[in-house]
Amino acid sequence: MRRLRFNGTGSGGGGCPGVHEDLDSGDVIVHGPPLTDPADLAQLQHRDEGEVAIVVPRNTLVDFGPRDETPRLINADDEFERLFETFAHTAWRLETRRRYASDEQTDEWAQFAAGQRIDWDYDDDWCRNVRVQAAQGKRFERVRLVDTPATPGQLYLRSNAARNCAVGEDIRNLSRTEAERLRLPDEDFWLFDSRLVARLIFDEDDNLTGAELITEPAAVNRYCRVRDAAWHYAVAYAEFEVDQK
Repeated sequence: MRRLRFNGTGSGGGGCPGVHEDLDSGDVIVHGPPLTDPADLAQLQHRDEGEVAIVVPRNTLVDFGPRDETPRLINADDEFERLFETFAHTAWRLETRRRYASDEQTDEWAQFAAGQRIDWDYDDDWCRNVRVQAAQGKRFERVRLVDTPATPGQLYLRSNAARNCAVGEDIRNLSRTEAERLRLPDEDFWLFDSRLVARLIFDEDDNLTGAELITEPAAVNRYCRVRDAAWHYAVAYAEFEVDQK
């Protein structure tokens, strides 16, 4: 069975024509209304028996056809951090992982693991930057997936959300079951200004090692659709019911 990804459709109603891409072979599958006029069919060349001609508006292929632009890799340090200072209006994040190794290396995690009250730092580099950007009218938004039951890492981030929202973020939760129903990708990424994606790269021990920068319009458009679906169904973190069993 093919692994198909929906790239997009030129139909205002969300139907056809549509473009899908085979994630393994790179083949492109297009569906749409058939070309049926005998006079039109007679003009087609190299059409073999059993092949069906369909009509696809040019803009559909231009907007959603695959391109060969190679994403650029950046490290997880200075270059990545600058993205959070130079974006114009919105930094949006999807968090899908069950744990993040960097969390477990902090004093706050040690307090959490010991069942103690977490003494959050509201004046670290991240919080200071969020306050600065928010004061300029910019938005930091996240959707975090939560399993049933929630993992320790997800419970830790639930506590963390109170601090981050206090300094200017908007954080919401979505169950993994709902994310799977919506066919959201199982990957972490930041989407900046609906034009640049930083797809996060982790090693086998859940350490962030870098990011893949994606600017190709059709690819960015797919991530925008993921954002719209996730944000629509996600629930404010304080209202989200977490199963801790």
